[in-house]
Amino acid sequence: MRVVWSCIVTLAVCAVAAAAVAQALAIPRFVSLRSGEVNVRTGPGMQYPVVWVFVRAGMPVEIVATFDVWRKVRDIDGVEGWVHQNLLSGERRAIILGEVRTLTRTPTNVQPVAMAEPGVIARVLECAGPFCRLDIEGHKGWLPREQIWGVYPNEMLD
Repeated sequence: MRVVWSCIVTLAVCAVAAAAVAQALAIPRFVSLRSGEVNVRTGPGMQYPVVWVFVRAGMPVEIVATFDVWRKVRDIDGVEGWVHQNLLSGERRAIILGEVRTLTRTPTNVQPVAMAEPGVIARVLECAGPFCRLDIEGHKGWLPREQIWGVYPNEMLD
């Protein structure tokens, strides 16, 4: 879903419009970290203490709740906390799970394109059926979706 608007009257109108768009997005959903240093708080506001800091730009997280401009996120380990929406990106990323994985040219062609170690972050290009096409530093290939974290089991992406 893409929404485009122009903010002519005031910044307050833009803030209300942005909040309405955010409310329309599905919860839960996956996003990624925009920055290499993201403070995670115990609650939705600057007055809440920072409990830890994410230090990997591009890392996928799952938004599980929203409050105003704050997003409650869950990481791959299931740990939850609140981050400001400006520190998140809609770009879809995934983390390689388990063991070293082989990206293949197509879902049915087992010709290897690249090998990826567990914990590597990949950009998700598309997901169809049980496979997702990924980009890892320019190497594009397919993996079964159960070998990554950052997409839902039946989610279709293109």
